[in-house]
Amino acid sequence: MGIIFDEKEKTFTLHTEHTTYQMQVDRYGFLLHLYYGKTAQGCMDYLLTYADHGFSGNPYDAGMDRTYSMDALPQEFPTLGTGDYRTVACIIKNADGSFACDFRYESHSIREGKYALQGLPAVYAGKNEAQTLEIVLSDHASGVKAQLLYGVLPELDIITRSVRILNAGEGSITLEKLAPACLDFVTGKFDFITFYGRHAMERNFQRIPIAHGISKIGSFRGASSHQYNPAVIVAERSATEDAGQCYALAFVYSGSFQSEAQRDQFDQTRVLMGLQEEMFSYCLKAGEEFAAPEVIMSYSSEGLAPLSQNLHRCMRTHLCRGKYRDVRRPILINSWEAAYFDFTGEALLKLAAEAADLGMEMFVLDDGWFGNRDNDLKALGDWQVNEKKLGCTLGELIAGINGMGLKFGLWIEPEMVNEDSNLYREHPDWVLAIPKRKPVRSRYQLVLDFSRKDVVDYVFGQICGVLDQGNIEYIKWDMNRSLSDIFSAQTDCQGKVLYDYVLGVYDFLERLVKRYPDLLIEGCCGGGGRFDAGMLYYTPQIWCSDNTDAADRVRIQYGTSFVYPVSAAGSHVSASPNHQTGRKTPLHTRGVVAMSGTFGYELNLGMLTAEEKDEIRAQIKSYCAYADLIQKGLYYRLSCPSEDEVGAWMFVSEDKSEALVCAVSLAQHANMPANYVRLKGLKENTAYREAAGGKIYNSTALMETGIALKGAECEYQAYQMHFVECCHF
Repeated sequence: MGIIFDEKEKTFTLHTEHTTYQMQVDRYGFLLHLYYGKTAQGCMDYLLTYADHGFSGNPYDAGMDRTYSMDALPQEFPTLGTGDYRTVACIIKNADGSFACDFRYESHSIREGKYALQGLPAVYAGKNEAQTLEIVLSDHASGVKAQLLYGVLPELDIITRSVRILNAGEGSITLEKLAPACLDFVTGKFDFITFYGRHAMERNFQRIPIAHGISKIGSFRGASSHQYNPAVIVAERSATEDAGQCYALAFVYSGSFQSEAQRDQFDQTRVLMGLQEEMFSYCLKAGEEFAAPEVIMSYSSEGLAPLSQNLHRCMRTHLCRGKYRDVRRPILINSWEAAYFDFTGEALLKLAAEAADLGMEMFVLDDGWFGNRDNDLKALGDWQVNEKKLGCTLGELIAGINGMGLKFGLWIEPEMVNEDSNLYREHPDWVLAIPKRKPVRSRYQLVLDFSRKDVVDYVFGQICGVLDQGNIEYIKWDMNRSLSDIFSAQTDCQGKVLYDYVLGVYDFLERLVKRYPDLLIEGCCGGGGRFDAGMLYYTPQIWCSDNTDAADRVRIQYGTSFVYPVSAAGSHVSASPNHQTGRKTPLHTRGVVAMSGTFGYELNLGMLTAEEKDEIRAQIKSYCAYADLIQKGLYYRLSCPSEDEVGAWMFVSEDKSEALVCAVSLAQHANMPANYVRLKGLKENTAYREAAGGKIYNSTALMETGIALKGAECEYQAYQMHFVECCHF
């Protein structure tokens, strides 16, 4: 049983296969956090300490007991108004204008299966795979209730958290801050691991000590952003890839967010994950409720690698959905870097024919197929096929490409509009814009108000009208600017707009998934600007970055791997010199890097030499052979590409019978010393044969000392080695 309530001790204990999470209802009805870590038994309230802390206030219930203070006790859902002066998970403005909320335990229930969240993405599981704990807290003065939700997936070592706020009082309230997950640690020194970046260089690894004060990351942009990813890791200072305690919090949400880490006056640590405070002020009338997105949590006592693997399994099998969840994705050619806006139907068919000849499986028509869209200045929002440009109907183009044995896919950007478009001329009031102010443009675009159902319904109808014109089996959903000018004429509570906008995106995507159940959707936001767990619920793969440079991608995919599965990371082989960086890298290197994702190509195939075409055929053959291992195998990071002269990683099958090792040389010097890569995850003292050379290696030696990479013959040389178990020594 994953969830146990001890009536005598008033403890809730959540067990997974390797972890235990415990909280307690104390004598005053406060819900205190006791423990999260390696599997443990019994009541752990002995971890709590009480002392007179001077300026730390005391609840009125405690009478003359100055040793009891919420300013020092670890809590499950800390709020403003109880005497806790640390950063809190919830701030509520009451009907009388006061900022106070004092939640106490009211009731709880335990049920089989995993809770769901109406209108929001969430981890899913069958009744025999998960349990749900719901704890109801109540603020007696205002009548507001908080329903804390915990989902426990024992076999995955995953616990999820969400909260519903119900205004059961008589007046209106306003949510000013809400973080569904809080972790309080009474002891320990930790690092805060976050993933920062920019457009075309997302999810760089950053590790800093959690010090006195507040470390905070987040997004103001309406999307989870290129700049900070909505997932963090809390690791003890000594934790490495293979040892030490670490905790992950991944927000299942695609909009503005924030995560905070604070070391308080008593050297305790608090970590929060939730909604961005700025521009969030959600009004709830009497009887209304608000559901917060959930947070996926996991713990490892054996370092960062197992923690990442827990998240990978959960997201790949219990968050991603649809036909393509468990199968190899089609190897595609995307037209963007091959043609940009400059194409005809004839040119597209020629590109598709070349792709089919090389063994690719899907052709994707990127931007420029609709309206009078010949550049990014106009026509965005006019979702009618430009048959003049194509020289045929969309259905005829699709039929021609299908006739070559290729699937067909299409690029869309439903959330945006150009001012030079029929849609904007007809409905200028449909964009986010503040009255009497000129809006902020970005990439010549304005943002459609997806917090309005009528806008979502209209655009949905337009997109379905296109998808119904032929056998379209894939769409790339893009979003190429951040949100600004946050104002909607359809609400009198402007603090709701950003959140309701994301709900509108989710509503659109959910309807799309239901209407076209076999459609593969790839998420995109200028590359990886909305690479988050929320989008994975609808789009089982996300374009990792607009930067397709292989050397940069080693670093981008390294950071991505800490949280997200390889099967989710869109990755393509592109031209050399690269269109974003101008860097030259070998075709083999570009292939090795792109294989560690949803493999595809994005270049002008007509400019390839015969030798390059043969190499691409070989790459496709290799990827098909390794795809199951890459998508479902255990992922290990073997180096840190920002510190080491080689970027290296590997995939190991669950039964450890085979492994694929990949590496890229990132530095080239004269008379270089050998680079050794130490392997991980193999069976101890077992013989593995390297497929290409046939040489047999001792697994223990491979893991303890490593294997030398042959001296690089050129810049950015790549290595790929397939090891298969053959016998025990």
